[in-house]
Amino acid sequence: MKLIVNADDFGLSRGVNYGIVDAHELGIVTSTTMLTNMPATDHAFQLMEHYPDLQVGVHLTLTCGVPLTSDCPTLINQQGEFRLTSQFRRATHEINVEEVEKEWNAQIQQFYTKGITPSHLDSHHHIHTWEPVIPVIKHLAQTYDLPVRTGFKQAPAGIRFWSDLLDTNFYKEGVNEAYFAELSQQYKGYDGTIEVMCHPAYIDETLRKYSSYVDDRARELRILTQVKQTVGHLLGKNEPTQT
Repeated sequence: MKLIVNADDFGLSRGVNYGIVDAHELGIVTSTTMLTNMPATDHAFQLMEHYPDLQVGVHLTLTCGVPLTSDCPTLINQQGEFRLTSQFRRATHEINVEEVEKEWNAQIQQFYTKGITPSHLDSHHHIHTWEPVIPVIKHLAQTYDLPVRTGFKQAPAGIRFWSDLLDTNFYKEGVNEAYFAELSQQYKGYDGTIEVMCHPAYIDETLRKYSSYVDDRARELRILTQVKQTVGHLLGKNEPTQT
């Protein structure tokens, strides 16, 4: 098995940014994905220059912060913020998928306008796996020739995936010291690539403002910087999978 450890939410806050780069430099994080519409996005781009071995992709969002595009009435509330939440599957209003494509394209373009090619695409709250927007993520992935985080109920054809399997259990009550040792035993002999999603951070007020998942992030950071001897031999740069 090959293990990739992806830290979500790069760009959300400075505390998150510093937590992610420390989890990379001192621990086992191999890649991260950036929210390109958040207060610490510019700070994240600045940090990238100092960590060339950290693969950085785009963490597409429709559920956090303010959109980069101006004409997207079905995506925003009266305050101009994204109206969808982590409970988007229960949403009662319809969204315009053309607005979604325009917005997500703008989020991806934040990399290209700086001359940077992102490593891959995923999304905040896994919203890219939501049925109404699957055609959008497929089109953008093909347009930019970028791999996508797996996790779909039924994998769309014609997309390269960032890994063979996605493990999302290192989260909330799943954040414990035994997690990675148990994972390596569970998949012993497996010949594919497994992505573990994580959210390391130093806690700050911006994080508290934008996320309900806060305190466990500091615990994640501690564990991610302590288990290199256990699973470090499994880590590697990723080579995406073609469907």
